[in-house]
Amino acid sequence: MGKRTRMRESTGPRSPGPTTPTRDTRTIRAKMVLLGSSGVGKSSLALRFSKDEFKVTLPTVGCAYFTQVVCLSDVTFHFEIWDTAGQEKYHSVTPLYYTGAHAALGVYDISKRESFIRAQMWLRELEKHYIPASTVMVLVGNKGDLSELCQEGHSLAVDRGVLFMETSAKSGNQVSELMLAIGK
Repeated sequence: MGKRTRMRESTGPRSPGPTTPTRDTRTIRAKMVLLGSSGVGKSSLALRFSKDEFKVTLPTVGCAYFTQVVCLSDVTFHFEIWDTAGQEKYHSVTPLYYTGAHAALGVYDISKRESFIRAQMWLRELEKHYIPASTVMVLVGNKGDLSELCQEGHSLAVDRGVLFMETSAKSGNQVSELMLAIGK
């Protein structure tokens, strides 16, 4: 269903510790971009990814940048998270942010049908620019605590051959699982 990724990889000595990867752990840098309409919760998802917290945010201007390290048993991911502005006036600069991305998340608010329609546009645009087998594309139905458009999102993801996950940045539901799915 999902596409495999090629991410920048390095190995090297590290001081082992309870939350530090072992000496033999591979390190992979992964650029992840969040795309979608204004107000769908991209910034809230990015904040939940990077700091495991939720707060109501103002609309993003241009782009915001976050980082997060995820340690698995044999690999450490250094996610570079690019949170793009959803307002139409920033649409023309968005390709600057998703070019070279290892993971692209098309985010929509499951309580707002128009954001789902817009997410379909983002998927079509990404399909024109992504490199098969090097970009993981995920359709993310956010605000899972609010509504019912989940089945439609799952069907669209299956049709497009991309991953699908329903999340709630507010409650944190499925956010960690989304990060792990991207890393697989």
